[in-house]
Amino acid sequence: MNESSQHAFFSLEQNTKYIQKALFDTHDLKIKHHPYKDTQGALIYLESLVDPALIERNILAPMSFAEGKSLSELFTTLRMERSNDLEKGIQGLMQGSCLYVLDGDDEFYALTTPAKYERSITEPENEAIVRGPHNGFIENLTVNLHLVRQHIGTPDLTVRYHTVGNTVPRKVAMLYVQNLCDNELVQKVERRLSEISLDTVMSAGFIQELMEDNPFSIFPQHVNTERPDHTSAYLVDGHIALILEGDPTALIVPACFFTFYQTPDDYNNRWMIASFIRFIRLISFITAFQLPAIYIATVSFHSNVLPIQLFFTVQGSLTRVPYPPIVEAMILELIFELLREAGLRLPSRVGQTIGIVGGLVIGDAIVKAGLVSYTMTIVVALTAISSFLIPSNEMSSSLRILRFPLMIAAALFGYIGIAFGLTLLFVHLCKLESFGKPYFYPIAPLKFQGLKDTFSRFPVWNIRKKAQGNDN
Repeated sequence: MNESSQHAFFSLEQNTKYIQKALFDTHDLKIKHHPYKDTQGALIYLESLVDPALIERNILAPMSFAEGKSLSELFTTLRMERSNDLEKGIQGLMQGSCLYVLDGDDEFYALTTPAKYERSITEPENEAIVRGPHNGFIENLTVNLHLVRQHIGTPDLTVRYHTVGNTVPRKVAMLYVQNLCDNELVQKVERRLSEISLDTVMSAGFIQELMEDNPFSIFPQHVNTERPDHTSAYLVDGHIALILEGDPTALIVPACFFTFYQTPDDYNNRWMIASFIRFIRLISFITAFQLPAIYIATVSFHSNVLPIQLFFTVQGSLTRVPYPPIVEAMILELIFELLREAGLRLPSRVGQTIGIVGGLVIGDAIVKAGLVSYTMTIVVALTAISSFLIPSNEMSSSLRILRFPLMIAAALFGYIGIAFGLTLLFVHLCKLESFGKPYFYPIAPLKFQGLKDTFSRFPVWNIRKKAQGNDN
């Protein structure tokens, strides 16, 4: 962002030429000459960013019937600011304002006339909920703040605006609840936001990557959500939310591993049902990236642990496969990833057809061709279903990648390789932090109070809500 300033000229022609040059004579810059009281004047705006009906109704029409009134009296229906800084005026143009410049005056009027092209508030497609509010964030920051304040009707909810991007500045709102959020955490987030030095920040993913404690970790260190109720629940639990203008995603910090397995449905259902569902999700974490490795290690090195009937069944399915289990596992996993990406990129109806037909036809064909075994097909299918149970798409993607090195370790060293890989993973999780807070809380460090809302959900009256990592 240009920190220099340019004082407006007394000449209307000089002012218009300066603005045209600053915007590189862009074709959507409009300069409409409109005199005021026998004085030459011009209305300057970017037609792609303003509402023409608003300009006609609230600027041009009142000026046609000025009858001796001052401009300040004419523009009472619009937010108006008088300034002499042309650079500030150009920034206003980029935000949907229009400038009215008079000849012989070294100041101009900046009038707020932005166009409103917004989609309606709907439920996020990637965060469907069975019971609870069915609304989600949109690309308008003001609307998103409104949705959050509807859920948190307290003056303790604080909003701090920050600007990121040197050439193309973007507004970021930082939300937290006073007295519930740690002041040291607030200062740390503000410092990292101020340290972002890029020409522009295109999406919330830029902020996420630039603010992580450990950018080389495969695990996500921010919680992404498009749900205002989910965001509000984190805020009253002592977290901080970051919302970028033009992006419908809220980033929640700090994050811990187990928050990626929690959903708003856990608190909309009774505690026994929610505990059972959460336990199923955590079981899916184990099967999502360990099941193929365990199968490979078992059939390659430890087949004696299988019951005799199952041993002959597995060995019979492997007799027609000409290469080791690690190769057939890689083939099936690669085919599944291809089908998954194809289903995501194609239109919804075609994507569903590709997923079903591709899974059935290709799966059956490669088994009959002897490229993979029936048992490996079952293992990979169970692994895929388990990965779909994880509420967070980022955590699901992390586990999909972790699956491959663990399979290689199992193919090389059997159960010992799996144990070594899991040990490294557990050590990494214990050392990892998110904004100075332990990522594997409440396991490392061990906090029994936090366990009430981790593997299962205790009744609400038995859970003492505190910010994660602040429980002493």
